[in-house]
Amino acid sequence: MEIEERQPVLTGLQPQEPSGARLSPVARRVLIGVVAGGAVLGGVLVLLPSVRHPSARHPAAPRPAAGPLNRAMTAVGAGVPAALPDLAALIGDREAYLRAHPRDGQSWAVLGDAYVERARRTATPAYYAKAEDALRTSLTVGPRANPEALDGLATLAVARGDFRAAKKWGEEAVRLAPKRWTAYPPLIDAYTGLGDYKATRKTLDKLLGLRTGPTVMARAARVYWDRGWREDAVASIADAAAAAKTPAEQAVFLEQAGDLAWERGDREQSLSYYEAALRADPDEHGALAGRGRALAALGRTSEALRAYRSALAKRPAPRYALELGELYEKLGLSRNARAQYDLLRERVRQETAAGVDDELVLGLFEADHGDPVEAVRRLHAEWLRQPGIPVADALGWALHRAGDNEDALKFATRATDKEHGGGVRSALYAYHRGQIERDLDLAGPARRHLAEALRVNPYFSPLLVPQAHQALAALGEPPVQDPNEPEEDPGDPSTPEPSEPAPTPTPAPGGPGTR
Repeated sequence: MEIEERQPVLTGLQPQEPSGARLSPVARRVLIGVVAGGAVLGGVLVLLPSVRHPSARHPAAPRPAAGPLNRAMTAVGAGVPAALPDLAALIGDREAYLRAHPRDGQSWAVLGDAYVERARRTATPAYYAKAEDALRTSLTVGPRANPEALDGLATLAVARGDFRAAKKWGEEAVRLAPKRWTAYPPLIDAYTGLGDYKATRKTLDKLLGLRTGPTVMARAARVYWDRGWREDAVASIADAAAAAKTPAEQAVFLEQAGDLAWERGDREQSLSYYEAALRADPDEHGALAGRGRALAALGRTSEALRAYRSALAKRPAPRYALELGELYEKLGLSRNARAQYDLLRERVRQETAAGVDDELVLGLFEADHGDPVEAVRRLHAEWLRQPGIPVADALGWALHRAGDNEDALKFATRATDKEHGGGVRSALYAYHRGQIERDLDLAGPARRHLAEALRVNPYFSPLLVPQAHQALAALGEPPVQDPNEPEEDPGDPSTPEPSEPAPTPTPAPGGPGTR
């Protein structure tokens, strides 16, 4: 691979930020009970002892003494979450060191990794450009074979949502150092984002053969969930949270456990996980937004609004703005909803300028709250770049909202088709498909998928859940089967493979139909 020649650069002041071994089933149940009960000691959950695993990229190095700098160095080196104060210490230390030693390639790679993690934790887009500068400088001044920098570039590309670049950098890192486990997690994310689920599974198998421990367990949980292995996913993330070595790491895994609980419609347990994550690390703002989501589903609206506003004040991610805007819309507060939608557009503009791909969230927003034709245009292009399951679902929904239900069904079917990787049981995907089928007068499949959406998660959206109930009521009960007639095949209707969408359609007269 040819590497562009770059001079060592240190980009001045930092941007301002917005204000193990697998546990036994018994141990796992203890973890879940502790989280649900909220037992916390000193900000860290009381857990059963777990087997410790080496976490540094260079296992032969001596274990550093505890302290912010060394904690962050260890976390960044192993690709695991680091606390924001620890990251600040590491970034300041490496920036100062590199001013005096600008040709230390390994330190440039460490600094780049730290910038990526800080961007992830704070949603500050300027850190992405700083990370890219540092990592590319590492490639220039470091050794010719530099898997540390390649790992960092793959992780940066995943954080930006650029899965093709992540695949390129990740595969090069694996080629140079196939036994180096840290190259595999971003490569798994890259293959998933590109819709290559066979490669995702094979890469996870290789990772599991090289490494155990909480980071690997958490990554496996995501793959299991996408395959529809819900119990395995829940068990794996419980193991990861129990084996986490620091509060910051534990908080990320507890947040992921909360997300899985939410996806299966368990409001109370998801709230318990999110609150436990915040007790472990108050800076894990994804858990704060998740808390808002769960509180809203529990009818604790005032608390939900405060949680969302706090999450957005600290980490103004476009997805959080969309969720809060839809909650305001459900409450009839249209002016507040518009303010959040304006924030979403502004944040997407800022992140796009920093190389972040926000087309998925922007496409969903435009389909439901803006211009469905514009949503189709954007998501059509995104599908050609990165044909993953979430893009298939979003493009199908945008086509439906723009009045093209025939093409919409092709993509909605792919998003829920296990043969093509769509094994995840998503209430939103099932709802989208059911509404598309309803508009196509496919009453049986529509009834089945709308009911599935409400069965998987009866609270999946404050705006769409009431519409799902209305649509089911309008469809009525299924007709009584004539005992002399052959039983209807409950399987999915056969639909063509969606290779490339049709040109952007013209909206149906009167605008898009109701969802």
